[in-house]
Amino acid sequence: MPVIAPMPAARPTRIPDQREGVDDATAAGTTVDHLTETYRAHYRSLLGLAALLLDDTASCEDVVQEAFIRVHSARKRVRDPEKTLAYLRQTVVNLSRSALRRRILGLKLLTKPMPDMASAEEGAYDQLEREALIKAMKGLQRRQREVLVLRYFSDMTEAQVAEMLGISLGSVKAYGSRGIAALRVAMEASA
Repeated sequence: MPVIAPMPAARPTRIPDQREGVDDATAAGTTVDHLTETYRAHYRSLLGLAALLLDDTASCEDVVQEAFIRVHSARKRVRDPEKTLAYLRQTVVNLSRSALRRRILGLKLLTKPMPDMASAEEGAYDQLEREALIKAMKGLQRRQREVLVLRYFSDMTEAQVAEMLGISLGSVKAYGSRGIAALRVAMEASA
């Protein structure tokens, strides 16, 4: 367990308190010795508090240690030494919330895949599907293959395909229909 090192013995200059009835011990804030005693006495309970809010031990330890560092840095503002533990608890809760927010934000950013990027498995599966489709296309009659390639891969309308191949619109529909049926049978057989 890390121990908070005491500050040098030199007393910092402080602005006199304007309030009446405030003694010097209370006005000086929490001492390093009191904070060290609080650390030794309550480290585990604060770790347990962080564990209720966070799910991994390393994050809990980081949060509790950061809380002690922050309270140590701001110990002059904690005027009542009896409130040091309450201040530490609130700091642990706030730091735990911040850690969870950062974690949730990280998860949100990680779960959104890149729009054009597929995983390696998807790429391999797509490659296998393409190979099976090419093999099935090669097994079709020439006219069926021509109609399907022009219609679906070149994104032409049936009328444009009919004009390009010099056949009737009804023939394009018939070759397309038979070609798709033959592809379906061939793809199911390869799966």
